[in-house]
Amino acid sequence: MADLSKYRNIGIFAHVDAGKTTTTERILKLTGKIHKLGEVHDGASTMDFMDQEAERGITIQSAATTCFWKDHRFNVIDTPGHVDFTVEVYRSLKVLDGGVGVFCGSGGVEPQSETNWRYANDAEVSRLIFVNKLDRMGADFYRVVGQVKKVLGANPLVMTLPIGIEDQFVGVVDVLTKQAYVWDESGQPENYSIQDVPADMVDKVEEYHELLVESAVEQDDELMMAYMDGEMPTVEQLKACIRKGTRDLAFFPTFCGSAFKNKGMQLLLDAVVEYLPSPTEVAPQDITDPETGEPTGKVATVSVDEPFRALAFKIMDDRFGALTFVRVYSGKLKKGDTILNSATGKTERVGRMVEMHANDRNELDSAQAGDIIAIVGMKNVQTGHTLCDPKHECTLEPMIFPTPVISIAVTPKDKGAAEKLGIALGKMLAEDPSFQVESDEETGDTILKGMGELHLDIKVDILKRTFGIELNVGAPQVAYRETITKQIEDSYTHKKQSGGSGQFGKIDYRIKPGEPGTGFAFKSTVVGGNVPKEFWPAVEKGFKSMMDQGVLAGFPVLDIEVELYDGSYHAVDSSAIAFEIAAKGAFRQSIPKAGAQLLEPIMKVDVFTPEDNVGDVIGDLNRRRGMIKDQEPGAMGVRIKGEVPLSEMFGYIGHLRTITSGRGQFSMEFSHYMPCPSNVADAVIAAEKEKKAKK
Repeated sequence: MADLSKYRNIGIFAHVDAGKTTTTERILKLTGKIHKLGEVHDGASTMDFMDQEAERGITIQSAATTCFWKDHRFNVIDTPGHVDFTVEVYRSLKVLDGGVGVFCGSGGVEPQSETNWRYANDAEVSRLIFVNKLDRMGADFYRVVGQVKKVLGANPLVMTLPIGIEDQFVGVVDVLTKQAYVWDESGQPENYSIQDVPADMVDKVEEYHELLVESAVEQDDELMMAYMDGEMPTVEQLKACIRKGTRDLAFFPTFCGSAFKNKGMQLLLDAVVEYLPSPTEVAPQDITDPETGEPTGKVATVSVDEPFRALAFKIMDDRFGALTFVRVYSGKLKKGDTILNSATGKTERVGRMVEMHANDRNELDSAQAGDIIAIVGMKNVQTGHTLCDPKHECTLEPMIFPTPVISIAVTPKDKGAAEKLGIALGKMLAEDPSFQVESDEETGDTILKGMGELHLDIKVDILKRTFGIELNVGAPQVAYRETITKQIEDSYTHKKQSGGSGQFGKIDYRIKPGEPGTGFAFKSTVVGGNVPKEFWPAVEKGFKSMMDQGVLAGFPVLDIEVELYDGSYHAVDSSAIAFEIAAKGAFRQSIPKAGAQLLEPIMKVDVFTPEDNVGDVIGDLNRRRGMIKDQEPGAMGVRIKGEVPLSEMFGYIGHLRTITSGRGQFSMEFSHYMPCPSNVADAVIAAEKEKKAKK
């Protein structure tokens, strides 16, 4: 069996355009995995193998590959940076042991880097930082390090310093060993020489070396005491301390270079080997109770001798059939084994296993703890399902995904397309848990729901190109919600007499607004048996079943508390169904009286603009009912942070580019729901009524 201490499961994540995919390409070239470099801007990179990725020059889905460096095995996952695809980052972090956060030397810590960093903090993943693109105009390594401290609240441990900057960037100084690595102009990664530190940098290197030693020895009390007594630790002792601090998230070793120009990459790869944890050094996954989802106190220890346990973290459909990407946490798996999917309770036989290299694959006969592999042709497995040994059933901690905020209606252009659409959407739903599909029963439209305009754009593009389905696409729709604003007491009686036993149920209840984010809460304070206990669940079910369709415009209802405090029943005619119908009638009767109100999704918006256009951009956001929260001047322009209703943000990127002559950028993510102003609410309600009238 392979030595687990030689494994590194790492992910590369960053803001869009910081150079993640290029960094991954360089890693593959250096480790001998590919011989010709593909460039993202030529649409030829190895990891971006979807047509949509090659065309747009962005990464859409995380791709996995395996390579070797200094007899260590790297399983590398390249993740997307675009905010609409954060689910890919989130699920990749779940199965990784370490990561490399890439930041652009001129752009610095950008909005999406913050989101990804927050996800990585939640997942407690050890990280290295790589400040990329130092050959670009406006690059400033020290400014980016300052932003990591200020914006991310993280503690960067500077390991390398750049020699020269922008077009003068020739190499890096290793702060730990005080050696300079200088590359020649050939652009080949192996053409470098090790030199003395340039004379003008000696003081700076000394200053950072001292900071490095002080931070490192804090991880070891004995070394710290010796250091205070004037004894210098050895390089090996310092490396051991840095490794421990990185693993405990005390700091993040920070490197610099230019992936595109092949400068500084070797030191980053060495750092992955030296400082990032192996699978056995990471806190093991919790085993949870399948009923409640709560941890049972047991963990899936990473070891070959334990029973087989693995997590399916991604489903991908390609020309060879369905691929299920699996991270094996413990035990081993051989071709032909039977494994249990603890979520469905069904067993499946493993026919083929492959090791992935982006879009190519190598057949495998066995896999073991620590591996990331793909199994071909699994049935009924979804993202987040646990696969385990049938004799030792267990459920690993599942994944939680964000809810979509935007939807579009699509209709197939002809009957042939309608039949293909169902099959295609089934495959796409399995691949992407942040994508949802509903059908509108009244219009017959198919509603696609996603995380943003780009997300849905690409889904429609995949349906057209990959599956050959022509669609008519409607305008984007906002996921509005409804709630109430005041508390009321009310009573409702349901009675029906139709010969034989009738139906009777009377309930007295209070309805009041709940705390934001609490959803639906129900309690019963009935005393004296006026409504027998066995009917309480029916009353709760009746109210709860009505939460999906509000009274104003039929949008789901949020944050309501219902208290059943009295009522009456009939010994013969009362039944659970009668009380359920009473609760449904009560909901329809009382919600309008309780000050029903329309809520709209508010987005956290982060806009980057050149300084000359700040006034125009802020004015435009104000016109879109935006609230400006913060402005941060940077070297290249100004970042404006604010909150804007989603309904006002459609097509914003085109508008922003017009205002800023193509130099503005923005990202947004869902923040919370807020009440709609009455004029907006009236327009939405009128539009919904008109839609229903047309049907």
